Amino acid sequence: MENEIVPFNKILRQATRDIHSVSDALVNAKLAFAFSDKDVWAEGLLVFYEIFRFLEKAMKDNNDTNLSKMFIEGMERTTAFEDDLKYYLGEDWKKTYIIRESVGKYLAHLEELEKNNPDLLIAYVYHLYMGLLSGGQILRKKRQLTQRLLRTRQDYDGIGDAVTDFGGINMRELKQQIVNNLNSIADSLDEETKTKIINESRTVFELNNEIINSIHGADYILIKKLLIVSIFALLLFIFWKRM
Repeated sequence: MENEIVPFNKILRQATRDIHSVSDALVNAKLAFAFSDKDVWAEGLLVFYEIFRFLEKAMKDNNDTNLSKMFIEGMERTTAFEDDLKYYLGEDWKKTYIIRESVGKYLAHLEELEKNNPDLLIAYVYHLYMGLLSGGQILRKKRQLTQRLLRTRQDYDGIGDAVTDFGGINMRELKQQIVNNLNSIADSLDEETKTKIINESRTVFELNNEIINSIHGADYILIKKLLIVSIFALLLFIFWKRM
């Protein structure tokens, strides 16, 4: 139908399809071979901790804006991030913690948006939480499988994975509520603001890619594992030639 109204969440998905694919590829390249390495995982938590903390505070502080309408009880992750970071880095991790340059740049941009037009932060809330509820759950399952295969944590207890654990909350319903909130807010916005949110959605992934790129150790883990596989393949070849 020519006059069919396209939901705003689908407009955002279409507008970010290309850069979203780049971001997914980057996450896989950085973390796919590092599920068993707690230091790399902790770095991944660190780079996103400040971003989620900022957004959750902004949703509560700007209670007279559309941004606050994105908040849903049970979606908060700040405490979960801190619990995981305590597990991996120790109780006193904040004493030596320094915000890295890429995260500082990200936060500066968020602060500017909050100051001038808080509603544009809706793009960040939508994409980051939907990402955690979708791709984040895939990462969680892969980590569990890797840990069991390597027998690092044979009896998986969930400790250290609080960020991706939403307890008894139905994640499908939570995702749908986020989508519903976004679309409901969009219905009340003028075209200029909606266009700005669409443009900001691309910036979400650009900034995400920058902080993911700052994760140290993942490339080393990948090279190390590839080297082990190569040596194993070479030994098999030598053994086969001698038969």
